[in-house]
Amino acid sequence: MTIETSIGLAIGQPYTYHQRDLVEPDWRRLPGWRDVTETEWRSVQWQRAHCVKNVAQLRAVWGDLVDERFYADLERDQRERATMSMLLPPQMLNTIAPHSGSAGVPGAPGSWTEAVYADPVRRYMVPVFSDRRTDWPSHPYAQRDSLHEHDMWVAEGLTHRYPTKVLAELLPTCPQYCGHCTRMDLVGNSTPTVDKLKFDLKPVDRHDAMLAYLRRTPTVRDVVVSGGDVANLPWRRLEDFLTRLLEIETVRDVRLASKALVGLPQHWLSDEVRAGMTRVAGLARDRGVALAIHTHANHAHSVTPLVAEATRAMLDAGVRDVRNQGVLLDGVNADPHALLDLCFALLDGAQIMPYYFYMCDMIPAAEHWRVSVADAQRLQHHIMGYLPGFATPRIVCDVPFVGKRWVHQVAEYDRVRGISEWTKNYRTSIEGDEVDLRERTYPYYDPIHTLPPEGQDYWRQTGRFS
Repeated sequence: MTIETSIGLAIGQPYTYHQRDLVEPDWRRLPGWRDVTETEWRSVQWQRAHCVKNVAQLRAVWGDLVDERFYADLERDQRERATMSMLLPPQMLNTIAPHSGSAGVPGAPGSWTEAVYADPVRRYMVPVFSDRRTDWPSHPYAQRDSLHEHDMWVAEGLTHRYPTKVLAELLPTCPQYCGHCTRMDLVGNSTPTVDKLKFDLKPVDRHDAMLAYLRRTPTVRDVVVSGGDVANLPWRRLEDFLTRLLEIETVRDVRLASKALVGLPQHWLSDEVRAGMTRVAGLARDRGVALAIHTHANHAHSVTPLVAEATRAMLDAGVRDVRNQGVLLDGVNADPHALLDLCFALLDGAQIMPYYFYMCDMIPAAEHWRVSVADAQRLQHHIMGYLPGFATPRIVCDVPFVGKRWVHQVAEYDRVRGISEWTKNYRTSIEGDEVDLRERTYPYYDPIHTLPPEGQDYWRQTGRFS
């Protein structure tokens, strides 16, 4: 094949691959950080101390670059819709509108405001009231704990849904809060619309109870250690839990869930964490346990050189793999080009394996983010063939009482009413032998605004809409 033919093939494709260098946006373009040094920026202590927790602190960073109407829009959302309180590390905030203005020469306020409103990272990290739908702000079947994880607790914070796997929620906080958080019932501070669930046990007692269950349940081989975010647990306590977990002979896979690898890579670059991960990874290797980190990036803008550096540090420490579990979000990444750009940024730039894209769960006030099963199937189709097979992410629907299902595994699908039916081949911890797995199906519901008029009429007539 000639070079000319190769170029012609590339130009004729629906998506054209270009290898792109990762970029760390210049934080000094923002008024509140003009004097911040690189040493300060790389410091996890500085990052944590300067997290943005409210509108006043955001205004101190952005200042007059953003019109007052945006701040008012944000304040209204915090009062009337937000299920998560505001918390953004500078690292994550800096990836919003990364190309607006330049160091010391910011763009005009109007252009910044429009860039911020349109920015994909902003849309899920700093949601505003005008983002939300007014016709169907929540699905009639939306629930705070949409996946019923609490119902499947076998110890406080330990969800046993799959036969061989458990989810250990070690703590209820993160270094940053995403607006679409599936654990909005538990994670973070209460908001005016959501009074959060609280753990009853002390952390040491909760962790002891989890480990006791795993010791007496040899059918569990795979443990996802999450929260919240493990980056918010003091390293000494996390290492103690992991060390005791790795002593359980039947545990063969351990996955650490941390969006902080993307939102606060400075944590994973700190000397204490790097040394500690080297010890934990060595213990896992000696035991023959696969130790991985699962992170959460939803847009290519979030994948920066510091994220790549932190990933490299964890791989060098002995972590077997770093994988990404993103969420399909309308207005953020529910587009084939955006998904492929993100996957190549992760794979080529940061050595992070694209793994899953979840459909956004049916939590309150999330309809503006959710996509239909049909749209998810379309997206899966359009990203096939560009990435290596081992790095082509699966788009999955997390079906209540079922778990993750590849979007093409739907058993039945009423596209008019937006009701899909799903099957499974196992029982959760709350289901006994009386459940006939051969006949039972479990429903999932598309966003109502994506349905044809007759489908929307059906839901209006149910009288359940909000």
